Amino acid sequence: MIDVRLIRTDLDGVRAALSRRHDTSILESLDRASSLDGRLREITAERDELRARVNAISKEVGTLRRDGRADDAELLQAESREIGEVERRLAGEHDQLNEQLRQELLVIPNLPYEGAPDGVGDADNPVVKGPFLPDSFPDHQRVPHWETATALGILDNERATKIAQSMFTMQRGAGATLARALCQLALDRNADAHEEIRPPSLVSTATLTATGQLPKFADDAFAIERDDLWCIPTAEVPLTSIYAGEILAAADLPKRFMAYSPSYRREAGSAGRDTRGMLRAHEFDKVEILALATPEQAPALLDDMVARSEGTIRALGLPYRIIEICTGDMGQSHHRSFDIEVYAPGADQWLEVSSVSWFSDYQARRADIRYRPLDADGKPQKGTAFVHTLNGSALAVPRVWAGIIENYRNEDGSVTVPEVLRPYMRGIEVIEN
Repeated sequence: MIDVRLIRTDLDGVRAALSRRHDTSILESLDRASSLDGRLREITAERDELRARVNAISKEVGTLRRDGRADDAELLQAESREIGEVERRLAGEHDQLNEQLRQELLVIPNLPYEGAPDGVGDADNPVVKGPFLPDSFPDHQRVPHWETATALGILDNERATKIAQSMFTMQRGAGATLARALCQLALDRNADAHEEIRPPSLVSTATLTATGQLPKFADDAFAIERDDLWCIPTAEVPLTSIYAGEILAAADLPKRFMAYSPSYRREAGSAGRDTRGMLRAHEFDKVEILALATPEQAPALLDDMVARSEGTIRALGLPYRIIEICTGDMGQSHHRSFDIEVYAPGADQWLEVSSVSWFSDYQARRADIRYRPLDADGKPQKGTAFVHTLNGSALAVPRVWAGIIENYRNEDGSVTVPEVLRPYMRGIEVIEN
């Protein structure tokens, strides 16, 4: 969440920054938060004055009793009891308003990066690199991946639906091997700088709240209500909270992690091609990379993480482009964000295959992840500051898998395995019947 002190000291600046998101409800929440904070400070001042008066009375009562003035002491004690009642009422109001303020702050999104492109929606996202496309696509690549994969027997969504429900997928044979190979490739390509983690796939409400999924996106998540647990929508969620509630040494930053995990989302999708094949699914595999950093380290880490995700797509030989997300299309927690998109000639779509984002201290403030900055002499300061968090999809399987099936389809309907994946494919170089 954003720092309430920023709202207190620079409300106009915060309003101007959030107005770039082009959502009036955000500004309404901001005004409510500002009003709640103002009332809280008034109550705190009143409460402190009352407490000071109670303490003063306590001392006076002691003096009066020592002087034998019991009646006067009793009168002051009666006053103290009345003040105590008022203080308890204020304390209750304070707690209620404090919770209201917290809930309001939880739905206010992050401030966009100053240099992020302005825009209202995804149509305004500028292409910042590419597109890297061949001169043309042959007709045999203009076949949707779900047709090719079903014909090859490597995608069986009909039986996946029977086992679970619609929008669950099932890869078979070489298709399953291809999905696993993609994850192993992404892990291997990022192992030079990231500690591998295998986090829990179920997390607490507090953990899901820390990254910004709750409360706003509760309807998009799968909940296990009996145990107050949630299925993770991405490994970003557990990775971000590894150091929740802890204070790190500046010398230990940045901390960089990577994780393979299944991901679960109630993707509504839209009727037609958007829900066919591997384009949208309730469950899918993904490799995530994440960093905890100082504010000074964050910009370079963002560039590195984008380059890493891009490098994997380029190594797979897929046509792609990179877009920067405009202010009106940003996720709630995002400060700055880039997407890598692969062109699928069969579906005739640009498919988002990776999103890399910098969250400033928005998530860390929710998860209470701090570090001790260093002074000019390189010694830890007494105070603490919130870390900055960054994360990126090193590789999300479904759409990359779909992109490979369409871009590597041969005239006879078989699919050539990209060379970089062959070491993980048990000798399979061509997927065929």
